[in-house]
This record gives sequence, C-alpha cells and structure tokens, in this order.
Amino acid sequence: MGVFNIKQNKTYDVCIIGSGAGGGMAAYMLTKAGASVAMLEAGGDFDSTKGDMFKWNYDSPRRGAGTYKPFGDFDACEGGWKIDGEPYSTKEGTEFMWFRARMLGGRTNHWGRISLRFGPNDFKRKSMDGLGDDWPISYEDIKPYYDKVDQLIGVFGQKEGMYNEPDGIFLPPPKARAHELLIKKGAEKSGVKISSSRLSILTQPMNGRAACHYCSECNRGCSTHSNFSSPSVLIRPALETGKLDMVLNAMAREILTDKEGNATGVSYVNTQDLSEHQINAKIVIVAASACESARLLLNSKSAAHPNGLANSSNVVGKYLMDTVGARQSAIIPALIDRSRYNEDGVGGGHIYSPWWLDNKKLDFPRGYHIEYGGGMGMPGYGFMSNIHDLNNKLGDNRPKGGGGYGAQLKNDYRRLYGATIGMAGRGEGIAFKENYCEIDPKTVDKYGIPTLRFHYKWSDFEIKQAKHMHETFEEVIHQMGAIQLSPTPTKEQNYGISKPGEIIHEVGTARMGNDPKTSALNKFCQTHDAKNVFVVDGAAFVSQADKNPTWTILALAMRASEYIMEQKKQNIL
Repeated sequence: MGVFNIKQNKTYDVCIIGSGAGGGMAAYMLTKAGASVAMLEAGGDFDSTKGDMFKWNYDSPRRGAGTYKPFGDFDACEGGWKIDGEPYSTKEGTEFMWFRARMLGGRTNHWGRISLRFGPNDFKRKSMDGLGDDWPISYEDIKPYYDKVDQLIGVFGQKEGMYNEPDGIFLPPPKARAHELLIKKGAEKSGVKISSSRLSILTQPMNGRAACHYCSECNRGCSTHSNFSSPSVLIRPALETGKLDMVLNAMAREILTDKEGNATGVSYVNTQDLSEHQINAKIVIVAASACESARLLLNSKSAAHPNGLANSSNVVGKYLMDTVGARQSAIIPALIDRSRYNEDGVGGGHIYSPWWLDNKKLDFPRGYHIEYGGGMGMPGYGFMSNIHDLNNKLGDNRPKGGGGYGAQLKNDYRRLYGATIGMAGRGEGIAFKENYCEIDPKTVDKYGIPTLRFHYKWSDFEIKQAKHMHETFEEVIHQMGAIQLSPTPTKEQNYGISKPGEIIHEVGTARMGNDPKTSALNKFCQTHDAKNVFVVDGAAFVSQADKNPTWTILALAMRASEYIMEQKKQNIL
C-alpha cells in the first residue's frame, strides 16, 4: 500500500484518526457508501504479503529475539510499551503499562485474533451487581453488527448455546491437539468448561481470502490474508474504491473546531520532518486507541471546549480499564519423549475455557476466561529457557536446578520438547472513575504534544479474581496429571495479577451513555458536545466484560458508520 498525498485545499466528507480495528471498519463502511475519506496514521506503511511469516528463526541474528520489538524480531507490530521520544508518566503507586502501535493497522497486525462477542449480561452489569454502569445499548442492539462482522471477516468456533457467551456465524474450528486433549480431560474433571477457541482466522476460503495453511505464525502478519488485520481485510478494499486517501507518519495534534464547537478538521505533525499540517473535513472520527484518543480529545481545547473536546462531562480519560491477567505453566509427564510430527495449527490455542461459574456464589463480582498454549512450536531465542526447572523432572539423579550441559542437556531439550503447557486467565475489571489518564502538565513528546499521566490501581475485586484463577490452574493441572512449574503466588504478591495495561486491552476513556452530564458519547459513538465527532475505538466502552474487545470495537464502528450514513441522507450531519 502506498503513501497518498493529501489534497490540502480539499474538504473531505470524513477524516479518520487511526487505522486499527475501529478506524479500518469506518473507512471500509464509509468509502463503500461513497464518502470521501482521509485517514491519518501515526506510523508507517505495512503490507503483510511482504512480511516475515515464512522466515526461520535462525534467519534473525538473534534467533528471533526482539531488540526494539517486545514480541520478537519477526513480530508484525511496530511499537511497544516504550517508544523513543513519546513518553508517558504515572502517579505514585501506579504501574500502568501503555502499549502503542505505530504502523498502518495498529495492533490488529499482531493480536491473538481471539474474537469473542460480549453477552447480554455484559451490557447490564450494574443492574445485576450494582457496580459500574449499564451500557445505553443491549446485546440485541449490537447483535446484527456482530453477525455482519462474522460474515465480512470470518471467525471459527463451536456453537455452545451458552447465554452470556453468544454463538456467532462460525467457520469450522480446527481439531484439538494432543496437549489440548489432555487439558480438556483435566478441565472437565475439575468442572471447568472447555470449548473450541473463537478466532478470526479462516479455516475455509472466504470473500476472496485463502484459508489458513497452519504455519502458526499469525503474530508476524499473514502473507495470505487468512487472519484478520485491518490493512488486509478493511483498508485494502477501502482503497480499491478510490475514495480513501491515507496520510502515514501523521501524528494528530488536535481536532480543530469552529466557534460553535463543531469539528472543521485535524491538525497533525509529519513525524519524519516535524512539519505541521491540517486536513479539513465535515466529520471527524477518532479511532486512535482508547488512551491515545483520550489524549487527543483532552488536547483539543478551544473557547467552545475549554475542558477538551467532548469533555463537558469531565469523564474523558476516566473509567480506564484493562483486562485482569494471571498465568501458570506445567509439564505433562505423558508427553515427555513424544513422537515428532507437525501440529502447528493456527497461531493460537485451539481450545479455551469460557466463564463457567455464577459470581453470586463467589467473593468477586465478574468472571474470566482461560486461554491455553503449548505444543511443538518452532524453537527460537529463549526456547525452554527454564530448562533447569524442567530436566530435574526426568529423574536419573539430576540435581534440582542443575540444568546440565553438553550432550545430556541437548538430549533433555529433545525429550521435553512439546511437553509443557501454559494457562492464562483473562478477566473483567470494574470501571472506576478513580482509574484514569490525564494530560501531564509538565511533559510533551518530541512533536511538542502534551503527554499522558496514568492513575490506576487494582481493587480487591480484581485481586480476588486473580487468586481464583490460580486455584483453577492448580486444580486443572492436578486433574490432568501434570506438574506445576511455578509456585502459586501469595497474597503478598497480589496472587500474581498482571500490571494494569500489560494485557493491552485498555478501554473506557470516553464512555457512551444517555446522559451528557455523565458520558462523553451517545449510543452511536457520537460525542454529545460536537455532533460531527465520533469515537469508534475501545474508549466508548462502559464496561469491559471478560472478553477480548476487538470484535465489539468492530461491531460498534460498523454501527456508528451506518448511523453516520443515515444522518447524512437526512441532512442532519
């Protein structure tokens, strides 16, 4: 995909800031409807057909290890938790980690493709447990858009008929592999539900895209467009309409408004030469990711919006949420000395555990799901780095923690290869006004744009949830005849709960609602304060659910785009 020169004197129908899930969907929908669209992306171009999908780890000087990329040399995503010249800060007691992508398509280039719908209960949690707030929409409002997203992008899965884990329009799922069958056996003995994973990876050809060939390297970007990323599935067809102009390496500084407070365009900085530019547009759509979008809105101050754009309610940046995480690993004695064969499969687990319990009977209010990993993946840098904790399980009088060397160590690697598994809990945190990001009054980035400062602490609800995750891991590992590899974290260790932001699911910083005094957006992702400004990323979320947010971002962006088109037809926008 090439870089397009913006026609500076032109007024576009729409300017979209961000090219990830929400921005890509808005571009797809609006260009298909005939709108002229300009898209600003803070990073550079990316074409997964020219990526590193088919390289061996030994093609890298570091055997695949990352230097500036936190997930390895060949990971598709440009960016990370730390970016030179783009700092952020935290208040005392906060350990928030802010991951940012700087490339066309953003995080959709390397995410896990876990594509779960929110369920009916997820939109009305306050009515159920008194915590947080209900959404201004229901599952029935968004279900038609989940269906359309399934049919446009593709997702595999298994129908289960679970009320709060809604079934989609699924492609056939891949079969469980050996370690997953053993996990399933142990989970079922423990009373833990197991189902096929629900991933946006094609197991059959669909809409001109090839089926997955099971190389298991989805995080590198798919050269055959068989998994979902915004450039492959949404931006490419939007460009083919001739209605989309892209500006890459364009860091949005602020949304410009007139004296009535309506948006007139966007000011941005060319990140390559630091020159200042402006795009004129009748409608502005913000889709820069939840915290980046909050920063942009807060920095867009004017006489009409002295507290920042869309922030008369003072909620922009507030109610920040990230997924609760905890993890454990184990070795399966039954898989030591296993036979060698290709079991790569898709780039992710073939099974997962949806939430299976009733929170009314527990000491924490919201649920979690479990993701599983393991198998005989391609060895790379750091492969079985904990060998000293593993090979003492082989007997032969090896000293505990000895590790070994030479021929014996090499043979141990061969014997243990494919015998380890991992479990990761992913749970719902509560939306608290006290968890937020704000503009740091003392710091700007290298483009001269004020940066964010984070305030975030887990509550007892999330910590107790992490404790329950580890209790579940212990039981499943025991019932499957495996050996736990790490001690269960203690109360003093907060039960091993992840740092806020570490799971990269931040949402909620410009929440939707019916009351302009307590929300930034209406139920169509339209700002209360400026009718021609929309926010279509995770910022719009009122609560998080125990599901990964991408599928809901896509559905909300599609719904907002249809609303924009209808409003345009009626000459309201």
